[in-house]
Amino acid sequence: MPTAFAALSRLCESLAATSKRLEKRRILAEFLRSLDPEEVAPAVLLLTAKILPESEQKALNVGWATLSKALEGPRQVTLQDEPLTILAVKETFGKVAATTGKDSVARKRRLLETLMGRATEADRRWLLGSLFVDMRIGVSEGVMLEAIADAASVPADLVRTANQLAGDLGHVAATALSGGGPALAGMSLQMFTPIKPMMAELGEDAESILKEHGGRTAVEYKFDGARIQIHRRGGEVRIFSRRLTDVTAGLPEIVEIARSLPAKEFVLEGEVVAVDTAGKPLPFQDLMRRFRRVHDVETLRREMPLELHLFDILYRDGRVLLALSYEERWRELASLSPPKSLAERKVVTTAVEIEAFFREALQHGHEGLMAKALDSDYAVGKRGKKWFKLKPVETLDCVITAAEWGHGRRKGTLSNYHLAVRDGDSWQMIGKTFKGLTDAERAAMTDRLRSLAVKEHEWWVEVRPEIVVEVSYDEVQKSPTYPSGFALRFARISRIREDMGPSQAGAFEHLKMLYHRKFERKGQVAV
Repeated sequence: MPTAFAALSRLCESLAATSKRLEKRRILAEFLRSLDPEEVAPAVLLLTAKILPESEQKALNVGWATLSKALEGPRQVTLQDEPLTILAVKETFGKVAATTGKDSVARKRRLLETLMGRATEADRRWLLGSLFVDMRIGVSEGVMLEAIADAASVPADLVRTANQLAGDLGHVAATALSGGGPALAGMSLQMFTPIKPMMAELGEDAESILKEHGGRTAVEYKFDGARIQIHRRGGEVRIFSRRLTDVTAGLPEIVEIARSLPAKEFVLEGEVVAVDTAGKPLPFQDLMRRFRRVHDVETLRREMPLELHLFDILYRDGRVLLALSYEERWRELASLSPPKSLAERKVVTTAVEIEAFFREALQHGHEGLMAKALDSDYAVGKRGKKWFKLKPVETLDCVITAAEWGHGRRKGTLSNYHLAVRDGDSWQMIGKTFKGLTDAERAAMTDRLRSLAVKEHEWWVEVRPEIVVEVSYDEVQKSPTYPSGFALRFARISRIREDMGPSQAGAFEHLKMLYHRKFERKGQVAV
C-alpha cells in the first residue's frame, strides 16, 4: 500500500517534539526504511522543505496569494475517503511546476485546491511548512544526510560526498537505500546534472590571504555578474545558475561560445557579465533583466550583450577533474578556452601585487577580487579558505522605522528591520534586513522597539524612528518595491550606532549620490 501523507505528518510531530540530534536521526532512519523505493526521494525533499529537486524547485512559483485562495476550498471527502499519499503530493507539485503560460496561476490554484482539499488540518500544516521553507522540525541537510546513512547502514561521509556531486538529496537517499555503499561510491559527476558550486570565505586583507595560501596565490577579478555552470556533450549545451536552475534559454551567445570550444564533453564554470555599448560592465540588477529573460531574447541580446569569463573546469572528455589542483585545472581550462573568454588572472607573491590587482578590478567596474590557493582541489558545495573573496565594504547609517516578527529560530522577536534614510522631515525606506545581530542583540532590540511602537499590526510593528544602525551593503539599486525608488543590495546590520541620533542618519540625497557614483566605473542602460 502507498504510504499515506499522514505518516509523514506524524513523523514531523515527533521530530518537532525532540531537540536531540541522535533521536531525530533514529526516527528519520526508521521512517526511511519503512518506505517503498519510489517514496524515499519525495519524502526526503518534503522533510527538508525542498519539495522538488533544486533544479525544478523555482518552477513551482507559488505565492501566498495563490495558496491562500486554494486553502479556502472545502475539505474533500470521497466515497472511500481515499487518504492523501506521499506519491500523490509529489505528483501534484510536479504538475504545479510544469504549469506555465496563459491562466497558469488559476490552473496552479486549482491543482493546489484539490491537494489541500484532500489534506487533513495536520497534513496542511506540514505541506505549508515545506512550501514556505518553514518546517520547524530541526532537520537540516546535515541531520538528514546522517539519517540516510543510518537507514542504509553506510558511512555518512559516503552519503555526503554523493550529495555534493549529485546536488539532489532525494536522489542520493533513494540510491543509498536501494543500492547501499557500492551504489553511492559509483555516483560521480553526471553530465547535465548541476553540482553544487565551491564557495569562498570573505578575506580580511591581502597579507592574511597570502599567509593562508603559503606566500603565493592566484588572483582573479571578482565580477559583478551571474555565476554559471556550463555542461556540453556534442552539440547539446545546458547552462545552470548558481542555484542549479536551468537558464540555457536566456543565454544564446554563451551556448554559441560553448559549442565552439574544442572538446566533445565538458563542465565549465564562469561568470556572465552584461556590458554596455562601450564594453563597460552593467550593474547586477540590469544583468538580471537579461539573465531571466525567456521571451524576445534576441532583441535584448542586441541591447544588452553578455560577456563570458571562465574560471574553472570540472570535467573534460571522460575525466573528472575535481581532485586536481587549481593550478592544474587552470592549465586545462586555458588549453580549451580562447584567452578572451578567460577570467583576468595572475599569480602573485606580495600584498602589494594583490592590492594593485584589487584596484585594477575596481577601476574596470568589477566587485573586487578572488584569491585561490594554487594547490586547492575543487571542494564541491563547500566554503573554505582555499578560496577568498576581497571586496570593498560600503556602509550607510540608517534608522529603523518598523520591524516584522520572526520565524523559526527568530520566532518571538522583532527581527526583520525596515531601514530608512532622512529626506527633510520625513523618512525614505530603502530596504529590510534580518541579518547582523546576535541572538542576545536581537532580543534586546525587540524590547527597545516595542517601547518605541506607535502602531502594532498582526505581523509587524511601526516604531518611532529613533534607533540608528550602521548597515553594510553591496550596492545601491533602483527598486520598484519602495516609494523611494531605491534599495540596498545584501543589507546587513554591522553595528548599532548608540553614539548617533536620528538627525545624524544618512540623507536621501547622499543615497542618490551613491547610486549615481557607481556609474563612474560601470556602464548604464539607456532609459
